[in-house]
Amino acid sequence: MTTANRKITEEQKRHFDTEGYLIVKGLFNEEDLAAIDRAFEEIGNRIVPGHFEPDLNAGLSDPLKRYPRVMHPHRFDETAKRYMLHRPVLEVLTDLYGEPPLAAQSMFYFKPPGSRGQALHQDNFYLKVEPGNCIAAWTAIDAADEDNGGLLVVPKTSGYDIACPELADANESFTTHYVKPPKDKNIVPAAMDRGDVLFFNGNLIHGSYRNKTKDRFRRAFICHYANESATHISQYYKPLYREDGTEVDLADNPDGGPCGMEFPLNYPH
Repeated sequence: MTTANRKITEEQKRHFDTEGYLIVKGLFNEEDLAAIDRAFEEIGNRIVPGHFEPDLNAGLSDPLKRYPRVMHPHRFDETAKRYMLHRPVLEVLTDLYGEPPLAAQSMFYFKPPGSRGQALHQDNFYLKVEPGNCIAAWTAIDAADEDNGGLLVVPKTSGYDIACPELADANESFTTHYVKPPKDKNIVPAAMDRGDVLFFNGNLIHGSYRNKTKDRFRRAFICHYANESATHISQYYKPLYREDGTEVDLADNPDGGPCGMEFPLNYPH
């Protein structure tokens, strides 16, 4: 790919390669975001078995009972599928991979006020993309900061091996896995405006703290991708999709699973 055709600069590519992540501003315009708002407002008020199973009458003791994450909305919602294949995102991914991406997963996080975060983890522990790696495209639907539980990254851990997770603190994380960051690495908040996209490597250690605000959601549209030359992926993410929406079926990579196993609803926290 020539420099003239690239959607990111050499400096941005170098930052991704060395730090393991990159924030690209404004990849979703307000028209795009309004369509996503409408789609997930509609999804948020119903039950979609296997994808979104809230307790619509839940109280405030655990906001995630009322607003759990939506898994694979692209499998039942055309808006989610359209924006999983959002061309500006795919163009950046092509630059980062050096080849076309394949879309593997979509998720929508509401993260209402008071809800727990997600302990530090590595995404390719779950996707098991081989050869190559997964890349996440984490889109801020609401502005994300330290107060409302924005994403945290541990720079320069993208070159680390996939670690065997420890048990997370159920008082602070809704998922069970925790990857302890190296002692010489700092945890850095990724502050983002609405419409920004954070791209990060599948080995990068990342997570979030709880939403400490009383009145601000931290909604995010999160998709994962594989490089086109990959041959294997966890069966949970199949089928994958090319930019034109055609399906791609890679070989199964055993193990893997959803991006973070959740604590049972009755687990004490």
